[in-house]
Amino acid sequence: MKNLLAQVNIGDKWILRPGQNITSAKQFETPGNLISILLKDAYVAAGVILFVLLLFGGISIILGAGGNDPKKAAQGQKTIVAALSGFLLIFASYWIIQLVQTLTGVEILNPGF
Repeated sequence: MKNLLAQVNIGDKWILRPGQNITSAKQFETPGNLISILLKDAYVAAGVILFVLLLFGGISIILGAGGNDPKKAAQGQKTIVAALSGFLLIFASYWIIQLVQTLTGVEILNPGF
């Protein structure tokens, strides 16, 4: 059974566009290139989520204060603190990646395709 599974090359079967399969695409030559692409998208998604959480938390604080509901205001404040904590974590991870790039010379976020 192991030999049968080893003979299937899914890279030739996975078509990106007519005439180009995934094994001939330069951006997917190594797992590192794929991770670099996914990291960039993850940072963009984190920024969008941060914006939405800050907006939601701010609206909750405003509605809680206007409606004299301290629970809603406290929940909005917790949401903002959690969003900013997550942003700090993402920001730190970006700079750690930059530090690793500088120390090792390996391009993580800017691979040359």
